Amino acid sequence: MRAIRLHAFGPAGNLTLERTGIPVPAPGQVRIAVAAAGVHLLDTALRQGVPGPAHTLPELPTVPGREVAGTVDALGPGTDPAWLGRQVVVHLGFAPGGYAEYAVAAADRLHPVPSGLDPAQAVAMIGTGRTTLGILQFADLGPDSTVLVPAAAGGIGTLLVQYARNAGATVIALAGGPAKTALAAANGAHLALDYTAPGWPDAVRAAHPAGATVLFDSVGGTTARAALDLLAPGGRHLVFGWSAGPVPLTDADRARLAARRVTTENVLGPAMLRRAAAAGGGDDPMRHLETLALAEAAAGRLRPALQRYPLAEAAAAHHDLETRATTGKVVLEP
Repeated sequence: MRAIRLHAFGPAGNLTLERTGIPVPAPGQVRIAVAAAGVHLLDTALRQGVPGPAHTLPELPTVPGREVAGTVDALGPGTDPAWLGRQVVVHLGFAPGGYAEYAVAAADRLHPVPSGLDPAQAVAMIGTGRTTLGILQFADLGPDSTVLVPAAAGGIGTLLVQYARNAGATVIALAGGPAKTALAAANGAHLALDYTAPGWPDAVRAAHPAGATVLFDSVGGTTARAALDLLAPGGRHLVFGWSAGPVPLTDADRARLAARRVTTENVLGPAMLRRAAAAGGGDDPMRHLETLALAEAAAGRLRPALQRYPLAEAAAAHHDLETRATTGKVVLEP
């Protein structure tokens, strides 16, 4: 089969298309003929060899990729035969192998692809969608909410804009460049601004002088710093990424934010899992969020934006994602 392999940590160009053996499913596993594989920002960190508190680096050589959808074409011993021939989607966790024509997965992690979704849409919801639903557990959005969404044309940002609009909230979208702001507006944002242009905070203040109630922040850096000043008293800063680095706050900044009762909360990791478990996820909160995300897409309430690349162009997909040249969820298609 064809697969993308990584032999040495480093730049995107280290991802190479090769011929390798077709994997054989172990007991309790299935093999999937892959129709779509998700590309995540974490994949780029793993490719670079950057360790993190919640992940370990793979042994090399490796086939990256942790989100796949396709058709089950083989079963491991003891696996329910009802899965054979079904179209499925699965998050592989930290087991790599998705950037390939075939991948193996544990049968108990599979979800059937809902009717009306293609494999790329299902892949977007199994990872990016579940994270979005996890973030939204902290927001309690409604008609009285005014939300700020930086990176509003990205995979999560697109879904946040749609969900907030559906909830009746006022949506202020921030994105880099006219094409991305146009996409955010098309997704339902009431106001879409280019955060690379000067003066965007003044435009927000002019349109919404009372301020925002929630800041969904995956960017950090100076953009988040400016956005924090746009929060109303009692506003909430929900953090789920920092692609531009830490927010540059002085002690005086922190004191002013505290006086306005602006709170900051990291909503990833244990905090998200605890919320999902309490909301019905029980012992498997991630699967609970995956199920919710797929249901939202199947019902048409959330519509993932996609940027598709051929499998052979995985290096270009990584480069474009890292340089913020993509919109929506990045997906590889063999």
